[in-house]
Amino acid sequence: METLVTNRLILREWKESDSADLYEYAKSELVGPSAGWPPHKNEEDSKGIIKMFIENNETYAVVLKSENKVIGGIGLHNRKPDDNLFDLKQKEIGYVLNPKYWGNGFIPEAVNYLIRYGFNELNLDLIWCGHFDFNSKSKRVIEKCGFKYRFQKTDRLILLDNKEVITLYYNIFKSDYID
Repeated sequence: METLVTNRLILREWKESDSADLYEYAKSELVGPSAGWPPHKNEEDSKGIIKMFIENNETYAVVLKSENKVIGGIGLHNRKPDDNLFDLKQKEIGYVLNPKYWGNGFIPEAVNYLIRYGFNELNLDLIWCGHFDFNSKSKRVIEKCGFKYRFQKTDRLILLDNKEVITLYYNIFKSDYID
């Protein structure tokens, strides 16, 4: 996984030593349930998730340069939400941010960088992004970054006691992307 650098952020591989920073926001009720997972109970939960991130090699730690601190995570995941577009080279962006840093444009900065990276370096045809219908903050990021609404699906979140949610999916095609 290549380290990526934006104006204010470093997107890099997770390290086990990031567990305190991850736990700081992953324990919040404002974070996990909006992304489909339960709040972390302790730092050991966070260490286990970091090991999974390292193994899967799809999720970057979002490091705020000015504080040298992990403030979130962002991934380019191998997901294909629309079976009709299965043959296209595509990924889905997912992200989470420590609530202490909300409202500063950090996630749009990271998402825009990953869009550019995905189209220019990974030669993707299509990039997806989605949010649960109750997550208005993610919706704002997605729209700010130029994604277009495509469809919605009803899902059950296994990690949240099979809670039923509506996921709204958006995408951007390389042919529509202007760098």
